Amino acid sequence: MDKTRPTDWKYVSEGGATIVFSYVGPPNPAYDGTVLRLRKVTTDVEDVSAVSTTEDEPDDRIIEYQTRCMERLIPRHYLPRLESVALERRWLEQLATVHDAERPGRRIGKDHIDLTRHKGVLATDLVGGNWIAVEIKPKWAFLPSPTHLSQATKLIKTQTCRFCMHSHMRSSKDCKYANKYCPLDLFSGNPHRVQQAIDDLWDAWERSDGEVNNLKIFSRGKAVRPGQVRLFLLMRYYFITSISPDRIQEVFKKALCDTLLQSPILSIISRLQRMLDVLDIEGLSKLWREAQLESLSDEQIQVLPLGVSQSEPGMTDWVDFVTAFESVEMKELDHDQPRTSNLRYYILAYLLSATFKDCSIIARLGLLKPGNHSEIQEEPIRVIDLDPKSLNRLPRWEELDREIVMSYVPAERKMCVDENIVPSRVASGNGPES
Repeated sequence: MDKTRPTDWKYVSEGGATIVFSYVGPPNPAYDGTVLRLRKVTTDVEDVSAVSTTEDEPDDRIIEYQTRCMERLIPRHYLPRLESVALERRWLEQLATVHDAERPGRRIGKDHIDLTRHKGVLATDLVGGNWIAVEIKPKWAFLPSPTHLSQATKLIKTQTCRFCMHSHMRSSKDCKYANKYCPLDLFSGNPHRVQQAIDDLWDAWERSDGEVNNLKIFSRGKAVRPGQVRLFLLMRYYFITSISPDRIQEVFKKALCDTLLQSPILSIISRLQRMLDVLDIEGLSKLWREAQLESLSDEQIQVLPLGVSQSEPGMTDWVDFVTAFESVEMKELDHDQPRTSNLRYYILAYLLSATFKDCSIIARLGLLKPGNHSEIQEEPIRVIDLDPKSLNRLPRWEELDREIVMSYVPAERKMCVDENIVPSRVASGNGPES
């Protein structure tokens, strides 16, 4: 990387764990059409210079994780190309200095590039080419089975999806988070409902001035703000088509809808979420308590929080889990009556389901004409942000689940329609009380 200058890289975006830059420097086959993904650390982490060398430091585990796990669950052509690159501390410091002013204000005081890293990840640039790129974070794709839900939550959780309940809780604290978007519409495969989901995503994006991050729009690697989008679309479409200015936005959203409907990727993500989260966090917690009670000793007088005392899964654990998940034996498990002997399997399954609930998809739309992908030779939709989740998040997820449902109890219920649910499952509503 030291053969490029920090100014050859343009800030694109960042999440909680990583920050992304796209290559905009002189033509270079090694970097053209790529983005650099770097790990971040919080500001309260002491900056200690690493004593290891590039050779000693392993590649970012997301590379091995994608190759050995994700590519077995999602076809490779829906995933970005990833490779490891060497980093120098001085170069990272210069990169941070050049681009810090471009970062969101709320991030600058919270975290920064990890300057002790000797390796980063070079990936396919999905937003920086001669196209419009739309990033969508779809979220939860299904309503849970009532089997492991308590009497207090059963009717709520089987009628209103997790995302809609969470949106209600957030909007009650800050109206800018008001959001009509329902992931079940997007995942439905129904053209009318998918179009409705896109309209709702767009409205929430505009209303929050881009702070609701379920939708982002990029042009040649640069994020387009809601206040700029109408002019942006006019510049891209009006002078090369016969579309009237009043219909520009409508036609753009229709092109996005058609692109999503032509791809099976949302169906793949939905299926994986469902198959991996078969107990709901309530059922997983109940199974955890049962296992704890079976193994209580005189020294241990209380049940530990969910996941505590379990070892953090390493690469071998994840590879073994995917093998088990794909096996006939695991496909025949009775999830209505899970066994404590399979607790570890269910925990890893829930963590992996959380990865697919939090991933994003990027759809690339050609510029020449709405819906025309002539400039995009590869698959127009890719899945990103597939990092494994940590065990230490389970207690917080369990607590958050209770908060979300309880805050929704007095609300006017929204009926979310899961077109892939088994009708009799909800109709019976019978399951053991947690």
